[in-house]
Amino acid sequence: MQWSKLFIPTLRENPAEAEVVSHQLLLRAGYIRQLAAGLYSYLFLAQRSILKITNIVREEMDAIGAQEMFLPALNPAEIWQESGRWDIMGANMFRLKDRWQRDLCLGMTHEEIMTSIARGELRSYKHLPQIWYQIQTKFRDEPRPKSGLLRVRQFLMKDSYSFDMDAAGLDAAYQKHYAAYQRIFDRCGLKYTVVEAHSGAMGGSQSHEFMVSSDAGEDFVVLCRETGYAANQEKAVSRPVPPALPDPEGDLAPEEFHTPGRKTIAEVAEFTNLPETSQMKSLVMVADGKPVLALLRGDHLLSETKFAGATGAIDIRPAHPEEIREWFGADAGSLGPVGVRNMRILADSALEGRRNMIAGANRDDYHLRHVTPGEDFTPEYCDLRQVAAGDTEITTGAPLEIVKSVEIGHIFKLGYKYSESMGLRVLNEAGQEVTPIMGSYGIGIERILSAAIELYHDRDGMSLPPSIAPFAVVITPVNWSDEKQRAAAGDLYRKAKELGLDALLDDRDERPGVKFKDADLIGVPYRITVGKKLAQGVAEVVERRTRSSYDVPLEGAAQFVAEKVHAG
Repeated sequence: MQWSKLFIPTLRENPAEAEVVSHQLLLRAGYIRQLAAGLYSYLFLAQRSILKITNIVREEMDAIGAQEMFLPALNPAEIWQESGRWDIMGANMFRLKDRWQRDLCLGMTHEEIMTSIARGELRSYKHLPQIWYQIQTKFRDEPRPKSGLLRVRQFLMKDSYSFDMDAAGLDAAYQKHYAAYQRIFDRCGLKYTVVEAHSGAMGGSQSHEFMVSSDAGEDFVVLCRETGYAANQEKAVSRPVPPALPDPEGDLAPEEFHTPGRKTIAEVAEFTNLPETSQMKSLVMVADGKPVLALLRGDHLLSETKFAGATGAIDIRPAHPEEIREWFGADAGSLGPVGVRNMRILADSALEGRRNMIAGANRDDYHLRHVTPGEDFTPEYCDLRQVAAGDTEITTGAPLEIVKSVEIGHIFKLGYKYSESMGLRVLNEAGQEVTPIMGSYGIGIERILSAAIELYHDRDGMSLPPSIAPFAVVITPVNWSDEKQRAAAGDLYRKAKELGLDALLDDRDERPGVKFKDADLIGVPYRITVGKKLAQGVAEVVERRTRSSYDVPLEGAAQFVAEKVHAG
């Protein structure tokens, strides 16, 4: 292709609305343009990269025996009501009505639709196992779209679904996807980590996320370099940093003391001259409509994911101020577990064995000292807290890191959540009706592109991996008006195409600096420059990412680049 014939609207300055690097460069390099908040038009370069990514995904999915389908994005409410997710998805789901006032939605994912197909068509164990997938537009009514293609309202996703007779079959399908995802992300040139994750609204017993470390991410991954432990912060476990001071010794009785105007952990710590680790934090939560008191060490934060797992609740939220006053007779900031008998009490495991701590007195502006879990109140102990900086690996004591990351893929063992609720049944070998077990597996297509830019960029632009770059090589004559340079560049272009290289010929009548800057900006991995050394039969090959430069014979320049590209 000839650059002069293409629509590549590059910008010299970072757009003011773009905060993360991938968003800035996608706009500057002319890949995307914003239509509205969270809605983007993919221009020529973006579409070429997106198609390359989807081709890689498609090849690897086909290789594990998955069958591609394409399902409606517009779904009737009834299908989501069958699974119970019509209500669970809440405001994140785009909802609308047709002319007959029937409820519809735009699909965020397609478990329900795939299960409905299976329910209507699969009859016997002879029809299983099945793996079905699609690459399709999804919709999410994101309240705060930001970060370019990382947090949007319309996005492209590969979603696949497995149907098996038993858990062993699901394990096999899960491992197939796990390995296929590794091959996909390897071929896309990404550096990633696979972490244990929480299934969330998807449901199911096990899930893993594929994460790319980046400051643009909104997820946090807990890593141990020594042991290889990796988990999403929602699910990660750790050994907490020890308390800043040892607990007072002795079998002391709770004692009330006045704390006027001190509501927060930090304020009480300053007032008592004791560290936050000597306090108990009391959080009132509502789990499926019932109040639960969650207790943590003063310096720890509640993991709502772990809390939901501990309670088994689907719908959780913090209690409202009026509810707290009704249940405790006091406002938040003066709450504690002593004397509480009207709700379940959960205490984080870090409180087990602690003695003589400070907690609220359930009386405004008063606290209690010398409160001992297990003696002054009886809680259920469980892991409720988020992993914090300085924590260590739970079995070895090795140091942990908390790394900001972008999720690019997520695989779930759904179990029977959808097949059971939606009445999917098949006959087993004995002629008995059984419920198939399911898995669900997603990849964010645009997130692969954005993550690659976050990983591979410099001040001059992006440096995409050849496998997903819009072009693998740009052939740049320094002076297009020079007949010899023009002829040599054209010959190189033809040879590159014959070798299977996705080549771009920069035939613009522009200054060399402009051409070089544009090539750097849009992320083409290799540049062949035809210039002053043409008389010696030499071309310059520049590797975008490393800035390495090679003088190679003109005749062999295309072959040189092809070998570099195919070597990965």
